[in-house]
Parts: sequence; C-alpha cells; structure tokens
Amino acid sequence: MTTPAAAPTDRARSLARTGGPKDASGWLEHVLGWTLVVVIAMFVTQVGWL
Repeated sequence: MTTPAAAPTDRARSLARTGGPKDASGWLEHVLGWTLVVVIAMFVTQVGWL
C-alpha cells in the first residue's frame, strides 16, 4: 500500500475516536460497573421480577 492510499484510512480512524476515558481510569469503570450491577439486582429483587 502506498502512502497516498493509506492517508484516507488514517484520517477516518482519527475521526472515529470518541474521546472517551483513557486506559488509566479502568478501575473506576469497574467500580461503577459493579455498582450498577448491584443496584439493578437490588431493584429486581424488590420488584419481584424473574
């Protein structure tokens, strides 16, 4: 592949980035994710679904 042919692909990749959190906040994502799981489990238990 030549450089001019690769240029549109590189530009599309840079435009597709969402600007989300960096990898350093992985522990925060895990904590918030498990908190959400626990809250949903408590809600389902109280409502009596499933």
